[in-house]
Amino acid sequence: MTRIWLILALFLAGNGASQAMAQTATATSTRGAPTTADYRINAGDQLEIYVWGEERLQREVKVLPDGTIAFPLVGQIKAQGALPSEIETLISNGLKTQYRGEVPQVTVSVAAPSGMQFSVMGRVKSPGTFTPGRYVNVLEALSMAGGPNEFANLDNVFVIRKVGDQLDTFRVRIAALFKAGADNGDVLRANIQRLQSGDTVIVP
Repeated sequence: MTRIWLILALFLAGNGASQAMAQTATATSTRGAPTTADYRINAGDQLEIYVWGEERLQREVKVLPDGTIAFPLVGQIKAQGALPSEIETLISNGLKTQYRGEVPQVTVSVAAPSGMQFSVMGRVKSPGTFTPGRYVNVLEALSMAGGPNEFANLDNVFVIRKVGDQLDTFRVRIAALFKAGADNGDVLRANIQRLQSGDTVIVP
């Protein structure tokens, strides 16, 4: 059972839901796993960088507090706020002068999102700001905040996300997951999403 569904099963058990729903959640946990391609890099994150066929250029680097990384033959790169694919392009462009032909493929992945930080506010037992050091979704965020209190409106949980100079929001509807008889359709309709760094979860 993955971490998300373990948390969901514990929540459901604590609210009198059937064991069958926990088993259903386990069965569906392998579907729809989120990718990390849209994750924007933060200061403190650990990156894995590979230049294929060039072992001397394969390494792990930590994003410095000023949001930069240093890479051989390229120099300082502004990484904070960028997608892994954008860092790949910057490194490839920086290496062009080192090769007569085509630059080997560059792959950048986030080994540890240690710079990820989010906040949970409203009707939860322990609101605050959290730095989990890993990817989390809305359910896991609520668990870290002690879970919703008895007056929480779980069909109107909002996530506020900064996108450039704009604020974007999406609603999460998870009340049905805390009731006996919840099914796969309720899980899909819940709109459970992975959080990004800087997100604020509000539980009214």
